[in-house]
Amino acid sequence: MGTAEEVVAALERSVLPSVIARGGSLRVLVVEGGVVTLEMSGSPGATLPLLSRLDALVRAAVPEVTEIRVMAPGGEPLGEAVGGAHLGERVRRVLDAEINPAISAHRGRVVLVDVEQGWVRIRMEGGCQGCSLAEVTLRQGIEPLLRARVPEMVGLMDVTDHGAGTDPFFSPAKR
Repeated sequence: MGTAEEVVAALERSVLPSVIARGGSLRVLVVEGGVVTLEMSGSPGATLPLLSRLDALVRAAVPEVTEIRVMAPGGEPLGEAVGGAHLGERVRRVLDAEINPAISAHRGRVVLVDVEQGWVRIRMEGGCQGCSLAEVTLRQGIEPLLRARVPEMVGLMDVTDHGAGTDPFFSPAKR
């Protein structure tokens, strides 16, 4: 069995069933020189909270793997934010580099409204505004990823007027 097949088997045994059950999917794009490149699609809340677990499980199962890269649909990389910047700027980088490429598949976008005493206020726009799964995306996808990348964040507040959403990806009627 080759390295790519071992990675697929490790994913299928570990996190892939959870990702699929939560409305997402992962597929191996390429395995080259110990670097595994995966494509994440579907619900960001299905995959983003599992990224560190996924990394640990694949590396344990396939020792040749030295790095895992995750791409959003369309080839946008999901990379870590660079440290050293002001809290608001670091949050904005994570939103722009990791979260927005993932939720753009649902016509959504998250913008930073402000940061005060460690509390981050965001607004969900596009397909996320009024989406019946916005709270799930927020609490199971966005918040865990921000906490992992920006540990000094005290909390996350959604200030979106969801009732004003005109084109939600999942309307409340689809529940």
